[in-house]
Amino acid sequence: MRLGSNTLANDQTATGAIINTGSGFYDHPLRAAVLAELHARPFVPIATPARILHVAFLVDRDQAAADRTAFAALCVARGQAGPSAAAKQHRVAFGGAVLRWERHAEFTTYTWELPTEDLLEGGLPFQPASGALVATLNGLPQPGPLLVAVDLQLVTDTADALPLDRLFDRASLARSDVEDGLAEIATDFQPDSSGFVRILLRDRGMTDDAAGALVQRMLEVETYRTLALLGLPEAMRLAPTVARIESRLGALASEMKDTEGLAANNKLLDALTSLAAELESDAASSLFRFGATRAYEEIVGLRLRTIGERPVPGFPTWQQFLARRMQPAMRTCQAIEQRQANLSTKLTSAANLLRTRVDVELEQQNRDLLRSMNERARMQLRLQQTVEGLSVAAISYYVVSLLHHVLEGLHEKAEHAGLHYDVGVATALSVPVVVLMIWGVVRRIRKGHFDEG
Repeated sequence: MRLGSNTLANDQTATGAIINTGSGFYDHPLRAAVLAELHARPFVPIATPARILHVAFLVDRDQAAADRTAFAALCVARGQAGPSAAAKQHRVAFGGAVLRWERHAEFTTYTWELPTEDLLEGGLPFQPASGALVATLNGLPQPGPLLVAVDLQLVTDTADALPLDRLFDRASLARSDVEDGLAEIATDFQPDSSGFVRILLRDRGMTDDAAGALVQRMLEVETYRTLALLGLPEAMRLAPTVARIESRLGALASEMKDTEGLAANNKLLDALTSLAAELESDAASSLFRFGATRAYEEIVGLRLRTIGERPVPGFPTWQQFLARRMQPAMRTCQAIEQRQANLSTKLTSAANLLRTRVDVELEQQNRDLLRSMNERARMQLRLQQTVEGLSVAAISYYVVSLLHHVLEGLHEKAEHAGLHYDVGVATALSVPVVVLMIWGVVRRIRKGHFDEG
């Protein structure tokens, strides 16, 4: 590419944007947003020990805007800078805790890293109980319905560590070694008495950066697996309707085989159209939820693969546990979505088949109607020809009668002038001439009408 005499000089800014000087280039309107997306939610180093409370609220567009405004006001009230208008995450420290706010597509999260003096009470993890610490959350109005609540404890792994059976339900306990054996993660995915799902992270020598990345991935696994399961209630709600439409479609298809007549087929077509409209309405309402469920499930799988679990003998890994417990729900959502798609195809096929039958019947009716109209036109033509013949005869009769009177009137004067003719013979001889003349006039008039048509 030739730039002429200009020299391109690139200056790298702190935000990663490139400023071109002397080149005359201009940026794409979305370039800054695309570049910033990779750095929207960076990992934050976390030192052991640490205790993290993490909550996620479902929000719509208006609730998200109100939440951003409320959080910014809280930051300003505490002497801190609030998030920018385009920021997707913001981290502040006040009240002895570090608060991280994040904005996502359909939810908002708040994550508190609590002071170290609040971590252990009596040497036990998760003490004091998370319910005693939620006063930290009262500084903000709830932006929307609460969906995710996590109490994560990061502790140093020691030989005299408390047995996990005393912290979690043994029947649901999932644990595994991660970070090449430098850490162990454990949870039973069950809420405690305060509604928080407990996660224990045992540190065996991780760096602060590795611990921060692992903590964020574990919180994302719990957040996204909960969001993924939102598709199951929607699938359960739609299942009876889908089953009813399937049954009704089968009945209508059987009825189509024996139905004849335009009225009956139109009635069937109306029923099929009604079913299709109901199905498409449900499919449209569930489109986002099922699509989000697939996306969240993929994120959960990606995060678990990134963590790189190693099984602990006698316990399932997180990936094994979630695969066994989540997959039936995910398969249910996929099955309902697939059934909706198949039903839509079959309803469209049945409606098109029935519509074709209706069109054929309409064409047959139109053909019969045209044939009937042709017959009526032919009869009218014959009647018209008959009337014309009678008209020629009648008009000729009157013209010959008038001519006969004229010949009688002229007969006497012709005799005085020495001309002798028989009135009757003269009248008879005029008849063919008059008839031909009248017929010619009528024909010329009819031809004129045809030409005008």
